[in-house]
Amino acid sequence: MSDRASPIRVALHGASGRMGLALTRLIRERPRFALVGAATAADDPACGRDLGELAGQGALGVTLSADLGSALLGADVAIDFSAPGAVPRLAAAAASGGVALVSGTTGLPEAARAALERASARIPVLWAPNTSLGVQVLAELVTAAVRQLGEAFDVEIVEVHHGRKTDAPSGTALRLAEAARLARPALAERHGRSGAVGARGHDELGVLAVRGGDVIGDHTVHLLGAGERLELTHRATSRDVFALGALRAAEFVVGRPPALYTLRDLLA
Repeated sequence: MSDRASPIRVALHGASGRMGLALTRLIRERPRFALVGAATAADDPACGRDLGELAGQGALGVTLSADLGSALLGADVAIDFSAPGAVPRLAAAAASGGVALVSGTTGLPEAARAALERASARIPVLWAPNTSLGVQVLAELVTAAVRQLGEAFDVEIVEVHHGRKTDAPSGTALRLAEAARLARPALAERHGRSGAVGARGHDELGVLAVRGGDVIGDHTVHLLGAGERLELTHRATSRDVFALGALRAAEFVVGRPPALYTLRDLLA
């Protein structure tokens, strides 16, 4: 929202991960943004290294630090792709320092969600389990389709990710299940099927995870009726799509009033 002439100053949290390195490269390519800080865990072997060198971009003068306060110093916004357990501490530090927060960390426990909620009373916070704008549009389409097709159509979600992904089902799959329940609140998630499970229940919402290879992320919502079916699919072919969405989100939250925002607010 900011109309300032100076660049938006960004600090990265979880900076040495795949998303952090992608953001480092993209920020360097965009004069609209300036990278001013990088936070990582104290036991990260990359701690103390120059983030630009780690990302193959040459020295940037931004050192990976386990000191969260130091990493956030001077930032307008923190972008977080880290671990669920690290989010509460980040949310508290960002709120204390008056730094806007964008988080794309998935698998958040209730304590982490509550921490983001508390922080949003003091700073603008945007959390999304998938920062792709295309996935946000997909979620809105799912709600509309489930509402229009009604109970005559069954709903199933299948997600595919690389073999190194540690959580299942994906945060995006759960986000899409939530989108379906906005239209049909009685839908109940069922994660996988095995053995003599009996006929599919009327209000089942199957959520199935496939793992292997180097798949960045595929999500398909199947709407299955009598004699026809509809498949709504999003496929990510580059992690840059998530990093670019996070940068759009960062630009959106800077200068906004304290609140808990979503990508829907950005697109609206």
